[in-house]
Amino acid sequence: MKTLIGKLAGFALATTMMMSAANAETIRIALAEPPSDELAAFFVALDRAKAQGVEYEWTAFAEEELAIQAVLSGEMDIAFGTPYAVMQRSKAPVRIIFQLSKLVFFPVTTKEFSTLKDLDGQPIMLHSRGGGTDSIANVIETREGIKFGERSYVPGSGNRVVAMIAGQAKVTILDLSNRNKIIAEAGDRFNSLPMFEVKASDEALFANLDWMQENEEAVNILVKSLHSVWTEMAQDPTMVSRETDPNGPIGQLPAEVLAELDGFYTEAIAGGLYDPNGGGREAAMADLEWYTGAGQLEGDPATLNPEDFWYFAPLDAAMK
Repeated sequence: MKTLIGKLAGFALATTMMMSAANAETIRIALAEPPSDELAAFFVALDRAKAQGVEYEWTAFAEEELAIQAVLSGEMDIAFGTPYAVMQRSKAPVRIIFQLSKLVFFPVTTKEFSTLKDLDGQPIMLHSRGGGTDSIANVIETREGIKFGERSYVPGSGNRVVAMIAGQAKVTILDLSNRNKIIAEAGDRFNSLPMFEVKASDEALFANLDWMQENEEAVNILVKSLHSVWTEMAQDPTMVSRETDPNGPIGQLPAEVLAELDGFYTEAIAGGLYDPNGGGREAAMADLEWYTGAGQLEGDPATLNPEDFWYFAPLDAAMK
């Protein structure tokens, strides 16, 4: 799920923030966008890991593909995304360790369209080439027997809302929060079309397997911290705002964004965006089926080995 504040943060190629602590190994984290409301829970987990001696630094890249390449090149240790096609093609020892969010997205159109079949031949605005919204568009084409027109890419659901309201596009795919936002603000102009349920990952945390095994203790602390936050916010979504560091990157966001954190996470939890157990094997199987159907993985999902794409040991340790 992409953020509603991308337009506030801009799209700098790379913005880095250092969080220093003595005598601690530093994990280099590649973000696919600047810090936002959607990353608040992740930064709460990072601060929990930091309290246990895990140092980190983050770099925000302009798009997901650059973050993936940064891990492949060894420039970064961990990144966000669902790089299934890259993992299969490159044979690089890259594995997913935690599902951050599911593909809870909705086709949004101008009022001239009322069903998915109406979108045959229509241009569509998506987040990134090869990303989650791209895969959703692929599966819609297959299931509905249609073919979209030209695909354009505008990172950030919030930025796509702005483009839609400005009349720059007629069809897009938005996350839950921004779907609700555009319908609330301009429901007389836009439709949210019915969408089938998807259990696959939108954002997942992945890293080089060799690096993870060399830094097992730090990785286990990070995943345990993520699991604890995801479990707790499933019970009380307001814990994210309470534990957000006012001096950290999330605490420095505009006041109007911070004021909506509780509402954002309450809505996201109710909408099924987060798996409190970090996805694990169930998510891995859903991902293989989804991304095969979306044309981003080759082969029969029943014969693909989840361990070629996921490294389950850190999450298994966190679940004990």
